[in-house]
Amino acid sequence: MVGVFTVSVPLTSRRSALRTLAGVSAVALGASACDPGGGTAGAASAAADEDTTAKELRMGAEWESHARTFMSWPALDSVWEADLRYVREDIARVARAIAEYEYVVMMARPHQQAAAQKACGRDVEVIPLAVDDLWARDIVPVFVERDGDVIGIDFNFNGWGNKQQHTNDARVGRALLSKYGIPREKAPLVAEGGAIETDGEGTLLITESSIVNNNRNRGKSRDQIEAELKQTLGIKKVIWLAGVRGEDITDAHVDSLVRFTEPGVVLLDRAFPGTPADSWSRAADQAKAVLSKATDARGRPFEIIDLPQPDLDKITGEGDDFVSTYANFYVANDSVFMPEFGDRKADNRARSILQEHFPKRDIVPVRIDTIASGGGGIHCSTHDEPGKPVD
Repeated sequence: MVGVFTVSVPLTSRRSALRTLAGVSAVALGASACDPGGGTAGAASAAADEDTTAKELRMGAEWESHARTFMSWPALDSVWEADLRYVREDIARVARAIAEYEYVVMMARPHQQAAAQKACGRDVEVIPLAVDDLWARDIVPVFVERDGDVIGIDFNFNGWGNKQQHTNDARVGRALLSKYGIPREKAPLVAEGGAIETDGEGTLLITESSIVNNNRNRGKSRDQIEAELKQTLGIKKVIWLAGVRGEDITDAHVDSLVRFTEPGVVLLDRAFPGTPADSWSRAADQAKAVLSKATDARGRPFEIIDLPQPDLDKITGEGDDFVSTYANFYVANDSVFMPEFGDRKADNRARSILQEHFPKRDIVPVRIDTIASGGGGIHCSTHDEPGKPVD
């Protein structure tokens, strides 16, 4: 649920949740209603310890068919303070937009379910499941296929290295998979969905800062973590980017830096022209240098296309932690959802670039100023489940 690359200022919010939520009592996971997807609740528990090593694993690309999109209703004013109302409006706006193209499931605390349903509308299903924050990308398990069947990899969410209270978000994986009857596998390491980018053909992009880090995987070397990623996700080749350590809550997730549009082709976040160099722009330069010399799991060189950020003087959002990258887009069925920042020229340029690389999909701009002010984007707040679309 998040990667953070701004043009000029370090990100420390939402995410800046060195505002810990001390004093916030944990809310029990809510019981869920009937399963619209046809799954059998509890089926995951029996499969939790099943050995996957003898079977073929594959992590698909985001542009493949989705059964549904999962999202999370922000719960705590101790994180969002006066912005809680406005970030909920953003989340509801994103959910309604995606629901025009595929089934959307919104997780919400049981006592907040009715309000979330009213805000999201009847085309979004709101289920009672206790959450803490809105970053579904990071708290929902990463889905892979094992011999054609979908399983959920629980990456042991720990609040991005215990930077934020996450009592409920840490439990989401087990509860959600149980509800939908999806087998659960516990990963041997700590990571988040926003830290992982794949082409569906065995190539994984990841920032070293976000995972080779003692706040997630103390004492583990990069080689050890790479081996565990390959084993857990069925990955053939890991390409390591440096990222940025310690300047945002995620330690620089890859999903706001570089994204696949197809195997061998990536869009790279770039600062607005003329912006003074900072740690984020230097990370983009480093990523470009690495990718320009690398090949993917099938031996192809990368085509790298710059995806320029907007002019911060022309955007409608504000705040020291505002994330102005277009790279945090979300690919859904027949569609791509991108942020609309208010710099008309830059918004149109980003939309044109995305349309060129997803020519058969609708490119849908969505205003997310409050989400962005909290350190994230549309990709951070969504999580796709692969499979045949739910009617």
